[in-house]
Amino acid sequence: MTTAMTETASTDVTSELTSLDRCDSCGAQAYVRATMPAGGVLLFCAHHASKHREKLTGLGAQWHDETAKLHAANDRSI
Repeated sequence: MTTAMTETASTDVTSELTSLDRCDSCGAQAYVRATMPAGGVLLFCAHHASKHREKLTGLGAQWHDETAKLHAANDRSI
């Protein structure tokens, strides 16, 4: 995996993700934050979160998932 770690110095890892948070893999809006045991943070869009979840949680990452926002936005647009 060639994903870069997102800088954590000024990031509150308990805060909600915003439209300014971008996926470390592709640059799309991030809906998932994976916080690694050593303190590093990875941000993912829903697609890349799904792709990497099993491996990262197996390494001990804490998973903060806001993909329900995608479903709520789709429900409002119908």
